[in-house]
Amino acid sequence: MKAHVTIKDLARELGISPSTVSRALKDHPDISPETKKQVQELAERMHYKPNLIAQGLRKSKTNTIGVIVPELVHFFFSTVIAGIENVAYARGYNVILCQSDETYEREVSDTRALWNSRVDGMLVSLSRQTTRYDHFQELLNEGLPMVFFDRVTDALSTSQVVVDDYLGAFKAVELLINKGCQNIVHLAGPPTLQISQSRLKGYTDALESHGIDLNPDYIITCPEGSYQESQNIMLRFLEKHNEIDGVFGCNDMAALGAILAVQEKGKRIPEDVKVVGFSDWQLSNLIKPRLTTVSQAGYEMGQQAAELLIDQIEGKAQNTPVKKVISTQLIERETT
Repeated sequence: MKAHVTIKDLARELGISPSTVSRALKDHPDISPETKKQVQELAERMHYKPNLIAQGLRKSKTNTIGVIVPELVHFFFSTVIAGIENVAYARGYNVILCQSDETYEREVSDTRALWNSRVDGMLVSLSRQTTRYDHFQELLNEGLPMVFFDRVTDALSTSQVVVDDYLGAFKAVELLINKGCQNIVHLAGPPTLQISQSRLKGYTDALESHGIDLNPDYIITCPEGSYQESQNIMLRFLEKHNEIDGVFGCNDMAALGAILAVQEKGKRIPEDVKVVGFSDWQLSNLIKPRLTTVSQAGYEMGQQAAELLIDQIEGKAQNTPVKKVISTQLIERETT
């Protein structure tokens, strides 16, 4: 591995002091134009890059923010990251990305790595395994600015940016009811996540508001959130519950698995069973039949979260945590 070129290396090559090199690179008026030119030309030849972390340690600011997401390949989180980077770079900040891979242990490790990298603040979306928050509280106690987005917790005193998961779920289930569905399954997300709880509450309240009795058997947890998992769950479920005429998936992957299971059982979509997802992944508009789903404004979420964090870093935000709620949009396609 090629060694990182330092100011000392440049000074040794030119036979001058490291402090002179440092001041020349900063265009200090005390350094002659000839020396500045020699230093800059050598720095370019030797591919010198300033050590931003070391500079940050001296300034106690690195102009870098850390981002922890459960999955980088997740379409929703990729749109959030695009929004974060758009704002961060426009305001002079670099971004370090980490993925927890949906595990608590990896999340703890990522948090420590970002802290050791001297980030000025963190943007976090929790893993599905996380039920303890000491690793975040320790950094909050040290004064590190932190904003949570999408997957949040009320156990920490931080600002949050979320979508209206409850209302989005309520409208999704209400659409199924208005289309004539009476026996609606909810493929629920991990119960540890607030978004899962909010979407479940939207489901149950929509049934109640339309006078449909809740059948606990119709609420099935899909902890992994993959289409293979929900497909297998629905195949087993349909063997005992042939009366099902509607499915509300906690995300588009769960809805896709339900579609595959329903079709495998010889039922037609949407004639026999109608399906609604949540997230509006790209694939939801590409599969056949095209999936009705609840669209989340991921890019806007990323922008708002980054603005909140950077304002906090720069002392432009109030000390009191704020919660920003972004509206969802129900997009009706062929599965309903």
